[in-house]
Amino acid sequence: MWNSITDIQGGKAARYEALLPQIRSLIAGETDMTANLANVAAAVKETFGFFWVGFYMVRPALEPGAGEELVLGPFQGPVACTRIGFGRGVCGSAWKSGRSIVVEDVEEFPGHIACSSLSRSEVVVPLKDGDNVLGVLDIDSTETGTFDEVDRKYLEMLCAIICEFGK
Repeated sequence: MWNSITDIQGGKAARYEALLPQIRSLIAGETDMTANLANVAAAVKETFGFFWVGFYMVRPALEPGAGEELVLGPFQGPVACTRIGFGRGVCGSAWKSGRSIVVEDVEEFPGHIACSSLSRSEVVVPLKDGDNVLGVLDIDSTETGTFDEVDRKYLEMLCAIICEFGK
């Protein structure tokens, strides 16, 4: 059962603390990853009002023999880039490094891919099965400096929950 938590007092850490058990409950009985990712994107967007919340999943590239690329998955927000190469932009860099990336101002990130000119800050967290990156959670804001270590910490926990139920 989903309960809106947009009115939780105590700042963003308190909102994440309320959100994580709801995410766990929301996806616990569902085995379809697409359905789970769609609900997670909606829940995060509804809770925080971020500009764009979505997932890119590692999939075979369009060109035969070209390896893999990130392909747009479930999301909430305006139209987005469909495919992102390994190491390209914030998403591709997080995939390559296997680490979360918090970007205070996307204009200062070398090679940033502007899927929307309204995006000003971004956080990207890998979805991992061990050392294997399955995809990334990408969240954008229209304000600079929106994301910090609190977001990184809790979004990494959220992605761990998703991967736990995705097996």
